Amino acid sequence: MIYPSIDKLLTQVGSKYLLVNLVSKRVKEIEETEHLQMKDNEYKSQKNIGKALEEVSKGLIHLD
Repeated sequence: MIYPSIDKLLTQVGSKYLLVNLVSKRVKEIEETEHLQMKDNEYKSQKNIGKALEEVSKGLIHLD
């Protein structure tokens, strides 16, 4: 099973397109600055895209 689920992510962000845009920007930011919203051991995923998705599901990243 994929974590976090797409249903939970879509409750945070209105559409799949906005979700992709938001997550891609966050992944680039993580790769450039290596700044994470949570402690490294709190993430279930090892990859940056999974970490960005987890941040969105927990409500740490918002659309402006």
